[in-house]
Amino acid sequence: MKTHTPEPHERRLAAQALIDSGCVSVRTDEPFRLPSGWASPVYMDCRRLISYPAARKALLAQGLALLRQSGALDGVDGVAGAESSGIALAAWLADALDVPMQYVRKRAAGHRIIEGVVPENGKVLLVDDMMAVGQSKVRFRHALSDAGARVDSIFVFFAYDTFPVAAELDASDVNVYALATWQDVLAAARELGEFPDQAIAELEGFLQDPVGWSQIHGGLNPGHGARSLT
Repeated sequence: MKTHTPEPHERRLAAQALIDSGCVSVRTDEPFRLPSGWASPVYMDCRRLISYPAARKALLAQGLALLRQSGALDGVDGVAGAESSGIALAAWLADALDVPMQYVRKRAAGHRIIEGVVPENGKVLLVDDMMAVGQSKVRFRHALSDAGARVDSIFVFFAYDTFPVAAELDASDVNVYALATWQDVLAAARELGEFPDQAIAELEGFLQDPVGWSQIHGGLNPGHGARSLT
């Protein structure tokens, strides 16, 4: 797996857009419990962006620029959204690129796990709102591959860049494109001055040792055969 992000200034703008849209929550008491089992003092809810057209358009423009510069959109035949948070994002990207869209369910409905027409041996961009450890991305990518698509790129608005990535994803040749990480949010939060000092201190402490912070606060113990997203 290889990860691609914009230049620092662009990452800072993306982080600021996420903060301004209310996507960032910080707790200084009870930690958030991620679906993967990790504990974190911060939570990212990119789903709020559907109600903020200016922010989502700016982030989409950043994403398209990053994807184009890297060649990820060359020959793309479709954009597949991950249920449920990636569906709106996939629709916006597919419309901007004028290509077919699909979406992948978390669980099959009847005999189908993918809605829409998957191009046989076609290049499909998998999109979701965010990525913490990538376990769901492994499942979505498998579903698309089983349906005949080639998925060598994943796009998300935000990557945690803290916890070990799912070993299968880490060992793959997939490219992950993300607009910002928690380090970028921390930098933007310091500049904006919108977070209480206690919240800033909590985020700083977490980012110094995310795995250790999670363990101390009752989260998952680190696994083997995985590394942190960089």
